[in-house]
Amino acid sequence: MLFLLLAGCGGTPEAATPPSSTTPSTARPTTTTPDAPILTTVLPPETTETTPKQVVVLDPGHNGANAANPTEINRPVPAGRGKTKPCNTTGTATNAGYAEHAFTWDVAVRVRDLLTAQGIEVILTRPDDDGVGPCVDKRAAIGNEANAAAVISIHADGSTNASAHGFHVAYSSPPLNEAQGEPAMTLATTMRDTMAAQGFATSTYIGSKGLSPRDDLAGMNLSERPAVLVECGNMRNADEAAAFSSPDGRQSYAEAIAAGIQAYLA
Repeated sequence: MLFLLLAGCGGTPEAATPPSSTTPSTARPTTTTPDAPILTTVLPPETTETTPKQVVVLDPGHNGANAANPTEINRPVPAGRGKTKPCNTTGTATNAGYAEHAFTWDVAVRVRDLLTAQGIEVILTRPDDDGVGPCVDKRAAIGNEANAAAVISIHADGSTNASAHGFHVAYSSPPLNEAQGEPAMTLATTMRDTMAAQGFATSTYIGSKGLSPRDDLAGMNLSERPAVLVECGNMRNADEAAAFSSPDGRQSYAEAIAAGIQAYLA
C-alpha cells in the first residue's frame, strides 16, 4: 500500500505595494502560486504475518505401565456430573495379547504425523507408552489448556462377544457446556461419516449408526473443547484384532481418523 505525504502545501506571500500618499490604493496583496505537491512513497515495514496453527489434542487411551501401578490408577478423580472415577484403567487386549494401550499409542503417533504434515499442531496427552496415566481429568485439562480446536480420544473395545465388531464415536450427552453441544456433535458425525466412507463398518453392538451419546466418560464430561472418543472396534473380534495387530491395519485407522479431523477443521 502506498501512503502519500503532501509537502509544500503553501508559499510565503509577497509584500504588498505600499499605497501612495495621495491616492487611496486599490491594490490587493498577491501571493505566490503554491508549490506542486511532492509525492513521497512510504514503504510499509516488512511483515511476516501467518495464520495461527490449529491445535488438535490426541488422547491415546491408557498407558503401558498402568497395570504395574494399581494404587495410582485406582485412586478416584473427578469425572464430571458430580461423580468420580478411577484415575485410569489398564485397557483391554486381543486374545493373542496385543494390548490396547500399545494400539492406541501407535495409531495416535501415526495420526499426529499425518496432521503435522498438513501444518496442524498436535499435542499428545502422554509422551510415550511406558508411563502411568495421566488421569482422565488431567487428559481433559490438557485439551482445555491448549484451547484445542478438537480433542480426539483413541481407544479399542474388549467385548466378550466375538461376533461384535465395528467402530463407534462417543460424545458427552447431555452437554454440559457450549462446546459439548453442536461443536462436539459435528465433530462426532464428521468423524463417523469419514471413517465409514473409508470402509470401516459402524458398530453392531454399541450406539446407533456409529454414534454413542454418553454421560459417564470423564474425558468428555470435563472437556471445554469439542471432544469425542473413537472406539476403533472390538479387540476380541478375530478380524478386527488382526487389523489392530498389523502395521498396515493401524495405518488405515490412522488415515481415517486424520481425515475425519481434517474434514472437521476445514
